Parts: sequence; structure tokens; C-alpha cells
Amino acid sequence: MNTAQKIFTEVQALPEMQAREVLDFVGYLKAKTAVKIKASVENMAAFDRFGAVYDGQFNRDEIHDRPSLR
Repeated sequence: MNTAQKIFTEVQALPEMQAREVLDFVGYLKAKTAVKIKASVENMAAFDRFGAVYDGQFNRDEIHDRPSLR
């Protein structure tokens, strides 16, 4: 028996008002997760414009030999 089935079995034994509270809590958990996902996507959006600039390779000598430092 998986978790969803266990929850279903337990909720069936509850009075209607308590079952609604469980349903409200499930909605809260889904909303909370959606907000976290949205926030992480928005935070990464600020770095997307640098994706074409930084390819993951790092050469210390090239960093110190930039025209702006001469």
C-alpha cells in the first residue's frame, strides 16, 4: 500500500469536516511547492543572460590579460 492509498484510507474514516481540513492542507502544500518552484525559476532568470558568456571553462591567465585591466 503506497502513501496515497494510506492517506485515502485514513481520510475515509474521518468526519466530513476533518476530511475537508485534510483537503485544505493538501492544497496548502501544493501552493507552497508551486511558490518555491516559481521563486527558483525567477532567481535563475537573472543569470540566463550570462549563459552565452560563461561556458564553464576558466583560464586564470586570460582573466588577468583583459583590455579593461591594461
